[in-house]
Amino acid sequence: MSEPLAVRARGVERRFGDLHVLRGVDLDVRQGELVALFGPSGSGKTTLLNLIGALDWPDAGEITVLGQDILRLSESRRAALRRTQIGFVFQGSSLLPTYTALENIDLALRLPGLGYFERRRRAKAALAAMGLSAWAHHMPEELSGGQRQRVVIARALALQPRLILADEPTSGIDAGTVRRILALFRGVAQAQGTAFLIVSHDPLVAEYVDTVYDLVNGQVIQRQLTVKTATQERRDEAWVG
Repeated sequence: MSEPLAVRARGVERRFGDLHVLRGVDLDVRQGELVALFGPSGSGKTTLLNLIGALDWPDAGEITVLGQDILRLSESRRAALRRTQIGFVFQGSSLLPTYTALENIDLALRLPGLGYFERRRRAKAALAAMGLSAWAHHMPEELSGGQRQRVVIARALALQPRLILADEPTSGIDAGTVRRILALFRGVAQAQGTAFLIVSHDPLVAEYVDTVYDLVNGQVIQRQLTVKTATQERRDEAWVG
């Protein structure tokens, strides 16, 4: 039996003035699935991610996220969905400059109402998974660009959401660490049933996801993937271990 849909988009359109960015997008993402969306800059990838994350409103179409028709939800219920069920990894660091790495994650975990000790436990575990335990008490300005990006990823994972929307999550990160992060994503998807929708230009991402779509002329087209080799599977297991 296939897993239930975390995201279901049908006929989604978005215009900005005379610019018709999305032209009837159809997209499915299942629980526990890693999906990548590729396309040139300006093709509408981030726009689609914002629509699915209930951060923007389409001009036409239907979007169901985690079983809820987000276009019929009140703003308060849309906000509650974002706070508790959706993890975001935005382009750039999006970290508060006056808070440490640990505090940035802790602050995000206050929104769903988690207690202090649970927040700290999750924040420390997420930083450890990103290899950043030694930088937990550093300010963002004391971290490299790649380290800041890993803190943002840690913040999304610490929420333990049912859906993670990641906009260029591997930007500024070296290839070895990217492989480790993507293998971690696969482990989280398998263990927790978390769905991942990853917008990217990074060809490494395509090696680790279940489905790849290309956004072309405002529509998504599924790309045919080759089956992973045994060598690739063993490399994934080594990273996770």
